[in-house]
Amino acid sequence: MSARGPPASMHVDHVGVATEDAADLGELYTALLGAPVAHEEVFDGLHTVFLDLGGDGYVELLEPVDEDTTVGRYLQRTGGGIHHVAFATDDIEAALETARDAGVDRIDEEPRAGAWGHDVAFLHPKDTGGALIEFVEH
Repeated sequence: MSARGPPASMHVDHVGVATEDAADLGELYTALLGAPVAHEEVFDGLHTVFLDLGGDGYVELLEPVDEDTTVGRYLQRTGGGIHHVAFATDDIEAALETARDAGVDRIDEEPRAGAWGHDVAFLHPKDTGGALIEFVEH
């Protein structure tokens, strides 16, 4: 592992939940958590809804508009549920370098455009205890 370590400001940004109906699940989560919709868009074959947890991050609801997306295939395999955990960083390149140094396989070797206009990169769950990890830079 790199002596440099992860970027200092790393924190949980959001938890992504795969669902067949983001609007319906959003209404339930708003009622349960008091979390209003902070952002909604159709991006990369997905209807995404971010619910604001009041400064403690977001819940991102992921509904495939096209079944031939990673989330669409995930829903076919699992029936939905927690899809990924995203960690915010102020330096996504450094976060990816730390992952490389730790021997973690990256789905994204370089940052790419993500929802809400953020740069994102995913780590392979085979190297992260079965969890799909996303780095996100605002």
